[in-house]
Amino acid sequence: MRRRDFLRLSVATAVVGIPRASSAQPPGDGGGLKEVRIGYQKTGVLVIARQQGVLEQRFAKYGTAVKWIEFTSGPPLLEAMNVGSVDVGATGDSPPIFAQSAGAAIVYVAGGPINNGQSIIVQPQSPIRSLADLRAKRIGFTKGSSAHNITIAALEKAGLAYTEVTPVHLSPADAAAAFARSSIDAWAIWDPFLAIAEKTQGARVLVNAADVAKTYSFYLASRAFAAKYPKALGEVLAGLGCPMLELLQHHGVADCPHQFLGLFHRTAHPLARGRQHQLGAEQLEHLAPLHGHGFRHHQDQPIAA
Repeated sequence: MRRRDFLRLSVATAVVGIPRASSAQPPGDGGGLKEVRIGYQKTGVLVIARQQGVLEQRFAKYGTAVKWIEFTSGPPLLEAMNVGSVDVGATGDSPPIFAQSAGAAIVYVAGGPINNGQSIIVQPQSPIRSLADLRAKRIGFTKGSSAHNITIAALEKAGLAYTEVTPVHLSPADAAAAFARSSIDAWAIWDPFLAIAEKTQGARVLVNAADVAKTYSFYLASRAFAAKYPKALGEVLAGLGCPMLELLQHHGVADCPHQFLGLFHRTAHPLARGRQHQLGAEQLEHLAPLHGHGFRHHQDQPIAA
């Protein structure tokens, strides 16, 4: 199967319709769901939802527990989802592409564009002033993440070939350490790691993700969970609607996560920036740009059926 056909098929078949949650109906077909496992990263709405306990409150009436499992990035989250260790989670747009190319049984359930909160950064005194200056430089990012996509998009915009830079595949934590000791020249990263680097190291933004590519964030679920417990999935999305609205409409809600995350107070607010999820069944127009991401990644790692 050609890459274009594979990607089109992946997108067309990976969208699942979610029924509206109803308090009159228990989660799952006939109930019996003891626990729903949520995979999250320290950014976005899921952090707020956990801090506020909104899903616990919603599932308490069914006797269903909510388990939160933290991940440093999207790729390991989706790996866990594929093997049945996570039921629902949120990632950027690139991890699902890599996961689907490996045959992961996941489905899109909601999502929307990200307008901020991802950047390529350099040290404040770095001689790198433009994307063209990245030639022959070491760029750190997490392989298969949205930062991976942003890195390649930035190189394309600068007219640089992927082979003209040295990619350094690191987890966010390892990349933060490497950036601090200048073992990498630039770092493609997202909040809250971006905000922390700006606060603690005076990191300078070389380019924002929105300036080089359209980026998206998605809620995903394991195919098995979505098929067996569609009503529970609807409850999760309905529950996330409340913190989502608070996060977008009231800056004050960003004052809550900093204690939960152990972050500096001023780095908590960026958790809210640029998040515009549309909760509910995902619309295909949000998935269409992923075709381009798939083609973009073939420069580094071919996507094959």
